[in-house]
Amino acid sequence: MSIDISHLSFSYGKHPVLEDINVSIPDGMLVNILGPNGVGKSTLFRCILGLNGDYSGTVKVNGHDMRTLSIRQRAREISYIPQSHAPIYDYEVLDVVLMSTGADLGMLRMPGPRHKRIAYEALERVGIAHLAQRTYTQISGGEQQLVLIARALAQNARTIVMDEPTSALDYGNTVRVLSTIRSLAREGLSILQSTHQPDQAFLYSDRTLVLNRGRVLAFGRPQDVITRELISEIYHVDVEVNSLYDDRVRVCVPVQEIGR
Repeated sequence: MSIDISHLSFSYGKHPVLEDINVSIPDGMLVNILGPNGVGKSTLFRCILGLNGDYSGTVKVNGHDMRTLSIRQRAREISYIPQSHAPIYDYEVLDVVLMSTGADLGMLRMPGPRHKRIAYEALERVGIAHLAQRTYTQISGGEQQLVLIARALAQNARTIVMDEPTSALDYGNTVRVLSTIRSLAREGLSILQSTHQPDQAFLYSDRTLVLNRGRVLAFGRPQDVITRELISEIYHVDVEVNSLYDDRVRVCVPVQEIGR
């Protein structure tokens, strides 16, 4: 299993956020997490990444208990793309990706030609090698998100966690980024990402994990998991779930908006 979570619970002080989470995510799958704001999606990511270490239960990534690994060892197993990223310096795109290739470097050692080749190949893999010499702060939001995906790839971890990777993108960039993510999963990477769009889960994910009130409400194929009743329960919106293109796509339509 890429990620194996057993009896995971976590609290901020006396406020419980995650309660007895049990889920195993197979290798080479794209898994979407659905759930309303405040149910613990980002906290779950932080526990998986080892950033929140004072949880009860066990989190294993690629067979390794994350609490037993050093930061360098964690970097070899899992990479992370946060929900927001505020660039400060005018680095070139290639240098932004290059920053993630140093897990095998000692203190004060500089990346060499091999690391630059890894970074460039990661940019090629997501189709933006032509941006290598561009300034990161001067490219579009969608292009920046693809750069962050390339940086995660250059880290050479088998598992990637993405916190709402398309939340700030327009429609076209959303499609391009999600298509790239799905292609990477088809290549054998394990990807766990959060979203607030059930339609995205139908179209792109292999499995859907639904969180509500700090617990796992459902986990399985999106066609089996995402129902009218489930959407109503977690988002308090009455929807119709309609099938298109021989059930290759499903869309959620808010009933109260029909006929207005």
